[in-house]
Order: sequence, then structure tokens, then C-alpha cells
Amino acid sequence: MSDEIFVGVDVCKAWLDTAQVCSSTTAVPGELTARVNNDEAGRAEVVNQLKRLSPTLVVLEATGGFEAALASELCAAGIAVAVVNPKRVRDFARAAGVLAKTDRLDAQVLAEFAHRMRPQVYALPDETQQEIIELVDRRAQLVTMRAQEKNRLATVKHVARTSVRHHIEWLDKRIKEIDKDLDGRLKDSTIYQPKYELLDSVPGIGRVTISMLLGRLPELGSLDRKRLAALVGLAPMADDSGRRRGQRYIQGGRADVRAVLYMAALTARRCNGPIKELYSRLRASGKPYKVAMTACMRKLLIILNAILKSGEPWRNPTVA
Repeated sequence: MSDEIFVGVDVCKAWLDTAQVCSSTTAVPGELTARVNNDEAGRAEVVNQLKRLSPTLVVLEATGGFEAALASELCAAGIAVAVVNPKRVRDFARAAGVLAKTDRLDAQVLAEFAHRMRPQVYALPDETQQEIIELVDRRAQLVTMRAQEKNRLATVKHVARTSVRHHIEWLDKRIKEIDKDLDGRLKDSTIYQPKYELLDSVPGIGRVTISMLLGRLPELGSLDRKRLAALVGLAPMADDSGRRRGQRYIQGGRADVRAVLYMAALTARRCNGPIKELYSRLRASGKPYKVAMTACMRKLLIILNAILKSGEPWRNPTVA
């Protein structure tokens, strides 16, 4: 069996720290520069070194977008790379007895994590999806700013109230422009246009939800219902021990996708037959509001997944 090399790259705004481990203690892998600047030249140096090294897997942590450029360049170079949740790596480090934390030590932990855990390889989004993600993220930022300004309007002094109102109007216009841009890109794309129409046929699903799902949940329509629910963070987690049966709960997953699914479920429980029936039945049986809404979000996600899998638009409740 050939020796395998695993590389961890700790990414921050200023620099990149790299470390490597080998599946065989006798093998001597090629040397990597321990630290380079996180700029175009530094990333190119890391990519070139990894090309010569030919690692089995490179692991990066999700660091608020600073890892995106390196992950894309590694994918384009044909190097297998995984972008993982920092909490998973920190829990792994604690389990291994590594309590200290430095950038170089984090890179070594990432390399060990790659070796032991073999996380899922990162799939490079196509250009259209990258543009959709950028626009979806920018829209979310503007919506957050608008909410802050609306809250500020209630307490701001009269002298500044006009300025706040003008800013809210400006934000409203920018959000509408992004909505129009997103709508056009999705409808003009030969890949996304059929998916857009299928999702748009479901009662309760609007264009904001569609944009978020197509941008942030590209796995929709390709996974089974259980894996998809777990990916989004809507799968009920067991909490049992011995004879005790604890309350089920949800945890982790993609919070931004859950947020739009919640808003969609609010609408769907009024106009979507299966969702309305499910919500009414759960509430009538005494289930708390949050439990009923989580179940509606999960069912709505499963319906959307089934529609994209089948390629058939919404016609009646049997689609679910």
C-alpha cells in the first residue's frame, strides 16, 4: 500500500500556516514552507508545493471567507481539499489531548484531522453559483443593515431621523436591485432555470428562498431525505442513555438555509396543503410551536428535494 500524505493549512487574514503528516512513519514527504502570506503570491507558492507533493487530502477550516480563494485555487489545480467546521477540529484536538492553540499547532492538528477523519472533499462551485452566493450574501448583509436602521429609527433623535430614513430608502432600493439581478441570473442560466421553475411551483416558496437554496444548498435534489435534513440541521438528534429517553433536538447544519426555510414554512402553513395539515395536527396534539414549525420546515425541505429529484413540478400533495 502506497504512503499517503495529508496536509493541514491554517488560514487567517494575514498568512497561511501549513503542516503535513504521512500515513507511514518511515516515509519522508517533501518539505512545505511553514508560513506564507495570504495573498496571491503566497497562495500560488502553496499550490505549487502541493502539486509536487501530491497529497491525498488537504484540509482547511472555514474562516469567514478567508479560505475561499485558496480552496478554489487548490480545486482548480486538481488537489483534493476539504473545508471543515472549526468546531469539529477543536473537538478533535481536545479529544487528542491538544489543549494549546497557535496557528502552527492548528495546522498540525488539521493535518492529523485529515489523516484520521477523512472529511468530505470540497466541490468547487461553478462560476454562476459563485456569483449567486456572492449576491445572496450581499443581500443578507443589506437586510441586516436595514433591520438595524429600522430599530435605530425608534430611538434616534429628531436631528438624525431624516438621515436614517434616507438610508433605509437607499437600502430598500439596493435590495430590490439585487433581487432583480438574482432573478435574472437564475432564469437565464440553462442549469438553474429548470430548478428555479420546479421550486417556484411549490406553494409558499418565493424567489428569496429559491435563491438561497440554489446558492447555499447545491446538494438539494441529489441526497436522500435523511442526509439532507442532517446537512441543513433539521434532523432530530437522539439524547438517550440507558432507560432514559431524552427530548429530541436539532443542532448544527446551515443556519442561513434554515432561516429562509422558517420564513417559507410560515407562508406554507397557510397555503400549502400538506404543510398546513401537518402543522394543525401537531398543534392539536399538544406539540409546542417550535416543534411543529421545525417539523414543517423538515417536511417542506423533503418535498423540495423530491421535486428536484423527480423533475416534476408541484401538482398535488402526493409529490411529497
